[in-house]
Amino acid sequence: MPAKTEKELSEQLRSHWLKAVAAIELRNFGYAISLLQGILKQEPEFLTGRQLLRRTEITKHKAEKKAFFNVSTSAISIMKAQRELKKDPKRAVEMIEKVLEDEPYNRQANLVLKQAAVAAGWPEIGVFALQTLLEEKARDTKILHELGRLYHDLGDSEKEVEIYNRITEIDPMDAEAARLGKDASAHASMKTGGWTQAESYRDLIKDKEAAVSLEQQSRMVLGEDSLEQQIEETYARHQAEPQSVDFARKLGALYEQKEDFENAIAWCQYAADLTSGSDGGIVRKVSDLQTKRSEREIAEHEEFLRAHGSEEEGYAERSEALLLAKKKRAELLIEDARKRAERNPTDLQLRFELGEHLLHAGLFREALPELQRARQNPNARLKSMNLLGRCYRELGMLDLAAKQLEEAAKEMTTMDAMKKEIVYNLGLVYELMGDGEKSIASMKQIFESDYGYRDVAARVESDYGRKASDR
Repeated sequence: MPAKTEKELSEQLRSHWLKAVAAIELRNFGYAISLLQGILKQEPEFLTGRQLLRRTEITKHKAEKKAFFNVSTSAISIMKAQRELKKDPKRAVEMIEKVLEDEPYNRQANLVLKQAAVAAGWPEIGVFALQTLLEEKARDTKILHELGRLYHDLGDSEKEVEIYNRITEIDPMDAEAARLGKDASAHASMKTGGWTQAESYRDLIKDKEAAVSLEQQSRMVLGEDSLEQQIEETYARHQAEPQSVDFARKLGALYEQKEDFENAIAWCQYAADLTSGSDGGIVRKVSDLQTKRSEREIAEHEEFLRAHGSEEEGYAERSEALLLAKKKRAELLIEDARKRAERNPTDLQLRFELGEHLLHAGLFREALPELQRARQNPNARLKSMNLLGRCYRELGMLDLAAKQLEEAAKEMTTMDAMKKEIVYNLGLVYELMGDGEKSIASMKQIFESDYGYRDVAARVESDYGRKASDR
């Protein structure tokens, strides 16, 4: 059963949801947690709500100082939830949430949440519980194995493969992960190729000639001759069945492999037209191919400019063509993101992607409402706040930029790649505000963990040199 979305909430619960989001913005975490727990009591399958609840609990937990000699009673509560799990798993989920309110990364509590959620028929919540543990300890192979098994039970072979690949990277000697990863990969290939839907061997291979053709299609990279042969064969079948979406799609894929993007786009668009645009995968493929074509054009212009001097003939024309190609790519990305956001107005990840593309195109005012909405998505919250800070900075709203980036930085304790970018952008804002002391303090935070990050070292060392000369 798929998780419920914000759109499926009642008017009353949607009102509580908006109040919770507003409370988080005001850093009133206790009130937000209370509201979100109330929502989940009535709509336990509201996954986005549970994700925001956990993010709020983690933020609140990190902001509070740990009291000395604070004796945790979580073990007793977890045992009670485990006993309840067998009788009423839905009630067990409610009980374990009380533990997670104070200890969001509690290993045993999250494992019980996973068990109870799966037993209640909410596997997506089980996945979320395991992902929460991996957020703190990304290299925990036992939890990764748990997640791999859960993806297997859900029939999500592609994600299962990703998990077992992660385990193998961490522990190359894990034979079980290697074996299960191969099994999952094979199953994913079977699903993609239509093998699981075929009723008989004859459905897959009609004759010996078709068998040879199928074998050629299954290769990872076809040679030029094999590609041409496949194109000829598929085109002949298309002529016999011009309304076949499969043949049109196959021709698009073959031309893409040949890197003939013009024909690939034409055939994928033909397939999209046959479905009247109802197949989102084909529509997205057309957009992806248009972007690839644009990126190749950009790469060709950049290669020419690198190889020739500004005084050479054609340099100015190429420079102009490069700017136009980049503008066209930005327009394609924005158009695609906008269409997907319109088709799925409650999908906050799509809102983030649209806002990100608008920002990169320099459309900062248009990006603001999209990124502000995207902050409600726990998975995109920090990235959205970082980009909002950049938008405000570009629009000259420096106080708003500083506030946004300060809040984002406070929510992170580890100086990972995301926090480095946020703190660096915050340092730039302080510099523009004329507060050199705060600007350098931000740069020093990064300097202590990553000497080679951007121009941080030069900025910090220059500041020390200037102070030494002033003595």
